[in-house]
Amino acid sequence: MKKNIYILVLLLIQLVSSAQSFIKVENGKLIKDGKPYHFVGTNFWYGMNLAAKDQERLLRELDRLNHLGVKNLRIMASSEGSLETPWSVQPTMQKEPGIYNDELWTALDFLLTEMSKREMTAVVCLNNFWPWSGGFAQYVSWANKDEIIPYPPPAENGDWKKYQQYSARFYSNKSAKNWFENHIKKVINRVNSITKIPYKKDTTIMAWQLANEPEGSNNIQDYQKWIHETAKFIKKLDSNHLVSIGSEGNTPSPTNGTNFEKDHQSPYVDYCTFHLWVQNWGWYDPLKAKETYSAALEKANNYIEEHVKVAKKLNKPIVLEEFGISRDGNSYDVASSIQIRDDYYAFIFNKIYSLSQTIPQVSGVNFWAWGGEGRPSTPMSLWKIGDDLIGDPPHEYQGWYSVYENDKSTQEIIRSYASKLNK
Repeated sequence: MKKNIYILVLLLIQLVSSAQSFIKVENGKLIKDGKPYHFVGTNFWYGMNLAAKDQERLLRELDRLNHLGVKNLRIMASSEGSLETPWSVQPTMQKEPGIYNDELWTALDFLLTEMSKREMTAVVCLNNFWPWSGGFAQYVSWANKDEIIPYPPPAENGDWKKYQQYSARFYSNKSAKNWFENHIKKVINRVNSITKIPYKKDTTIMAWQLANEPEGSNNIQDYQKWIHETAKFIKKLDSNHLVSIGSEGNTPSPTNGTNFEKDHQSPYVDYCTFHLWVQNWGWYDPLKAKETYSAALEKANNYIEEHVKVAKKLNKPIVLEEFGISRDGNSYDVASSIQIRDDYYAFIFNKIYSLSQTIPQVSGVNFWAWGGEGRPSTPMSLWKIGDDLIGDPPHEYQGWYSVYENDKSTQEIIRSYASKLNK
């Protein structure tokens, strides 16, 4: 009897998945089930690891997001390095090139299966420019026989520029790129162990994403070539799904080596992505909120419009897939005030919603990030094995940008704009 019920459940899951259609791009718009697709989503990068660690909590988090109308989740399907890798989520999916953690593959299957039940869609990120999941720097280190990675802060004497230039060596390293292409093939060709649906035929997946915030740094030519060639490589393996870069956009940094328009020109890149960080970029100082907040909103507004203008020119959909801000006064205490953050969320959501009413390319927005019921071991601590997984990645002080399940005022803003955009 139990076996029959299990088979019935699998059939129902497959019916739900097959009832949805693949998300496509038509005339500059995202299209789902024959209609324009707009959304408020979130970054849920740790979903795979949470599924391996605590399935019951994962289900509660998905139910909470579903209740809010948050239907698009940006998730990681990669992580690289050993247990000794600092400031990285653990366990990793790939401890050495081609040596995988099977438990995380099954966890990814479970995550996608449960998302399908809730009619959610996934943007599946395949690599990372930054060290909190291993990423480019780990591939380069492997290729150079475990060369020591010059980690950025919080490493002692960490230097962001040195790290960025080290990570950007990835684009010119044949071994590193080959290992990554092998990983891409493994992900795309996987068959879900629960639903038996091949990933390349799973409508739960909206898009494959090349990496989280790849930058050209001092290797711009090879970076742009890599975007085109990798997107083309994915399309040859899987013609059903969209491909995006994971680009941060034209950030204020003069050394990041990105060009939003040039980077998105490849015909194999289906839609544009950009990120917005008023606090990280020094536009907003939470300790001087009265003096800096209004100017930060003006800069954020102009930054959004600048990128939307390029998307219109390219006639490609555009998604603001990362934005966030700290709790008031830069507090890491879960009980602290969030008045300014609520105002900022409402401003960003309303800006994207308003633009979407007249500009068909404007498609969605993902906030950073859902922390749910997870909590830092102590406020402003660095993540370590055994701690709760929350929205802040391991290299950042825990509790910085996470939205918790008891942040009811923020959730009401999310719910309101999710309803507007979902319609």
